[in-house]
Amino acid sequence: MASFPLLAVVVVLYSIFALIAPGWLTAVQFEMPLLSGAALRFQGGDLLLVLGLILLCVEVYRATSSSRGAILNHVLSLVVFIIALIELLVMPRMANMTFFLIVLMAVSDVIAGFTVTISSSRRDWQRPE
Repeated sequence: MASFPLLAVVVVLYSIFALIAPGWLTAVQFEMPLLSGAALRFQGGDLLLVLGLILLCVEVYRATSSSRGAILNHVLSLVVFIIALIELLVMPRMANMTFFLIVLMAVSDVIAGFTVTISSSRRDWQRPE
């Protein structure tokens, strides 16, 4: 389970909603009142973006591990990014800013994961004993 890329959940959820219930992604799901008196409206796609940002933070934290599971996670994260990118480029229902931001989160996960793991490994090799 440690090697499962968490952003795959967001990509799969968005894909399911885009194909089965596209109205959910653009419909206001709830409103949060602000001190100014205005209301912050959350659409379905916005909720998936918030979930994606939270999971991206968890993924960056998990990248600090240099175990075999972490390496497999990075490879699977790359697969998730490639699949999301193909969906963005090929599927008309995915051609919107919300899914584009999810794809950017996926590529950020890939870059951060490999960068953090390489930096951690380099420090482990350079540490005098």
